[in-house]
Amino acid sequence: MDDQSDGGQGNGRNLKLPVPGKRNILITSALPYVNNIPHLGTIIGCVLSADVFARYCRLRGYNAVYICGTDEYGTATETKAREENCTPQQICDKYYAIHKEVYDWFDICFDEFGRTSTPQQTEVCQSIFKKLMENGWLTENTMQQLFCETCNRFLADRLVEGSCPMLDCNYDSARGDQCDKCGKLLNPTELKDPRCKVCQARPCIRDTDHLFLELPLLKDKLEEYISDMSVAGSWSQNAIQTTYAWLKEGLKSRCITRDLKWGVPVPHEKFKDKVFYVWFDAPIGYISITSCYTPDWEKWWKNPEDVELYQFMGKDNVPFHTVMFPSTLIGTGEKWTLMKSISVTEYLMYEAGKFSKSKGTGIFGNDVQDTNIPVEVWRYYLLTNRPEVSDTLFTWTDLQAKLNTELLNNLGNFINRVLSFIAKPQGLGYGSIIPDASGGESHSLTKRFAERIGICVDQYIEAMEKVKLKQALKIAMSISSEGNAYLQESQFWKLYKQDQASCSLVVKTSAGLVYLLACLLEPFMPSFSLKVLKELNLPPENQFSLRDENGDLEKAKKPWEILPAGHKIGTPDPLFKELKDEEVEAFRKKFSGSQAERVAKGEAEARKLAEQLEQTKV
Repeated sequence: MDDQSDGGQGNGRNLKLPVPGKRNILITSALPYVNNIPHLGTIIGCVLSADVFARYCRLRGYNAVYICGTDEYGTATETKAREENCTPQQICDKYYAIHKEVYDWFDICFDEFGRTSTPQQTEVCQSIFKKLMENGWLTENTMQQLFCETCNRFLADRLVEGSCPMLDCNYDSARGDQCDKCGKLLNPTELKDPRCKVCQARPCIRDTDHLFLELPLLKDKLEEYISDMSVAGSWSQNAIQTTYAWLKEGLKSRCITRDLKWGVPVPHEKFKDKVFYVWFDAPIGYISITSCYTPDWEKWWKNPEDVELYQFMGKDNVPFHTVMFPSTLIGTGEKWTLMKSISVTEYLMYEAGKFSKSKGTGIFGNDVQDTNIPVEVWRYYLLTNRPEVSDTLFTWTDLQAKLNTELLNNLGNFINRVLSFIAKPQGLGYGSIIPDASGGESHSLTKRFAERIGICVDQYIEAMEKVKLKQALKIAMSISSEGNAYLQESQFWKLYKQDQASCSLVVKTSAGLVYLLACLLEPFMPSFSLKVLKELNLPPENQFSLRDENGDLEKAKKPWEILPAGHKIGTPDPLFKELKDEEVEAFRKKFSGSQAERVAKGEAEARKLAEQLEQTKV
């Protein structure tokens, strides 16, 4: 397959640097927060979507690097550490390993999967801060902050909950920094009926000194960047709407420091007991993690002429990436690689409600490993259900329908029909040997079929270049439907006895299409593509390619020429297994309620079983 790195965990990697004259693409996905297990909404919203695009870029021969890692500083980590009676570093170490294991299971192929609690993060963050200070973009100000007298501490945003102040919302569990229901960014003092999340006491307001980034002073430079790049980078509509809503409301000075211990220390005598606010330091994590990947990180991050930056995230992260982070980099006065393209997802809902890490509702990354559903099915389902324009709903019956109808009956059926027929002994099939055949252009059915496939491949490339992943996947799957229709129309089982030359052409064309499908679907379902390679008896290192310079796209338009005559295929096996109604019902019951409720239920069942065994012994 393509050269896949070990996610930053091994030695001897082939480190990539920008190459002048090539397309150099730097890909990031929003850094998942490290205080919990990632759920399916997190996976589709950032890491999986970015992985699909990174794999596509590698297929095209672009020089692409995919950077991600865990966001480890801030209040949420301190809170979780208090809950689990350990240090913030121990929490980060524990959940970093869990995140890494989940993403490995999902076949996410990072070039570097790092973390923000590193010396490199401190170095890069403080360096950017000093440049902003030198350039006069930071100011000191006294702000009022909520203080819990019971806990004897200033309460960071996420340690406060209350009712959203927006009249048309009034959500009663809004956080101090943002309302999850309406998406409004908040200051904790704006909440109605605030309460401390630790002890539930009502906090009071006290004065505290902080540093602010003067966004209003950077407005002109920021607006110029947004108006240029939102067009050049074909920003998704939801990203454009959110960004311009922020600009319309008027940019305000944003506090960049917090009264916490767990974070990057502020290198300023007056503020040495404070740390940087997580919104300021987390996006800088992309840069520091790249510096862990290569000491020549500036060739990626300070090279706007040669590098295109593509960023993937959920909708709640948009303003931090289109307003805050670019303003921070612009304010340094240095020549940074600013984001060209942003791909944003709405929310993935679970059955009847919202996925929630804090409440433990939904399907989590470790849950999917407890099902008998293979990774390629999970990836396919999430990507066909990717909430690109509006929120989408995860339901077990929908997963079942997509598996049984689209993967099993369409894609799996086509591949199995073709390869099983080739594998039949001579006299009934081709003895597992790809037949010799030519003249596709003069065979009217095959010629028309190849023209349709050519159009589909062009549309697939166009969609992927615009990061329209769901549309590209739909197009690739339509090629499988075309293949099934081609087999039916050719009636190859009759041709085998009546017209051997035409039958060989149909079979060789269809076998080429099997390989083409494995290639086009590799970004979406890499483990599926590996299985197809095995059934075709092609080595795993057989590199799928869609490169212009190799003429791969032209070859795709003559599928009878893709696989060589005389090649011996492997043993065809069903690629997908039916998901039955009773299994769906069992999954729905197993994964209902919150994770905590499931654990309690499992423990209760285990106790009951133990008691029954004890009684049996007696």
